Amino acid sequence: MKREQFRLLLCLPLAAAVVVSAIWVIKTKHESRQLFVELESLNRERDRLQVDWGRLQLEESTWGTPARVETLATEQLSLRRPIPEQVVVVAEPLP
Repeated sequence: MKREQFRLLLCLPLAAAVVVSAIWVIKTKHESRQLFVELESLNRERDRLQVDWGRLQLEESTWGTPARVETLATEQLSLRRPIPEQVVVVAEPLP
C-alpha cells in the first residue's frame, strides 16, 4: 500500500506540471498568432503610407514648378513680364 501511495504522490505533481506546461504552450502560441496578425496589419499600413508619401512628394514637386508659378502669377495676380526699359540692374559697388 505504501508503494502505491508513493507512486500517487509522485505522479500527481508531474501530471500537474504537464497540464500547466500545456496551458502555457497554448497561451504562448495564441499570443504569438495575435502578434503576427498585428505585425501584418502594421506592415500593410506602412506600405499604404509609403504609397501616400510618394504621391505627396510627386504632388509637391508639381506645385512648385516654374511653369505653374508663372501661370498662377499671370492668371490670379495679373502679373506680366516687365519690358526691357523697366528692368534695372543693380550691381554691388566695388571696394
